[in-house]
Amino acid sequence: MPGHFQEFEDQYLETMYKFYEENGENPNTRVRTGDLAERLRVSPASATEMIQRLSAKGFIDYERYKGAKLTVEGLKHGQMIKRRHRLAEVLLERIPFEGNTHETACRLEHAIDDDLEVALTLLLGNPQTAPIDGAHEMSREIPDIGEGLSQRVVDKLNKHKSVYDLSTNESGQIVGLLITQELRELFQGNLSIGASVKSNGNMIYEINEQTVSLKSDIARSIIVEV
Repeated sequence: MPGHFQEFEDQYLETMYKFYEENGENPNTRVRTGDLAERLRVSPASATEMIQRLSAKGFIDYERYKGAKLTVEGLKHGQMIKRRHRLAEVLLERIPFEGNTHETACRLEHAIDDDLEVALTLLLGNPQTAPIDGAHEMSREIPDIGEGLSQRVVDKLNKHKSVYDLSTNESGQIVGLLITQELRELFQGNLSIGASVKSNGNMIYEINEQTVSLKSDIARSIIVEV
């Protein structure tokens, strides 16, 4: 788990990445520390101090009076944090969650490591967009996964898919569920990790030899290994 100071650094890099998105993903656009301070609701002095610290670590290219921009490494890190934030938003939407999605996702993003990011990508069906949140975002696209994890995701996606994506007569074994306990109980324990699933087509499935009809949102929330 990252410490609080690491979370502050991540927050700055994520916010710099937001400016990057809002400026047409132009890597040469500089952000004034005053604008950054206003966005983060901190003092200009605090923003300048953190930008200088991140510059010393190689994440920020900072020029006094001209502002700051992300370096290649800073861009990669900001993209990663933004991706994890938006994956968390999708997860909270699917639960469903009744609290403040944006603020909760801000906390969750710091707890997502590489392994969990890969797992969430798989469980959520490799989503490309996050829920609309006009109060905080201009772009809702989920950034691509980092190069170091992309092959892991490809390998996983080749072996795993949602029940919704099963072809007729294709079968698999349940390895992931994103549904309520009440819904599981409706299936009398058949809808569980390790259960076998076969598609009969037209949203009709055999789950542990019990024939059931599933709605598309439920079928998308069940992951099988094929």
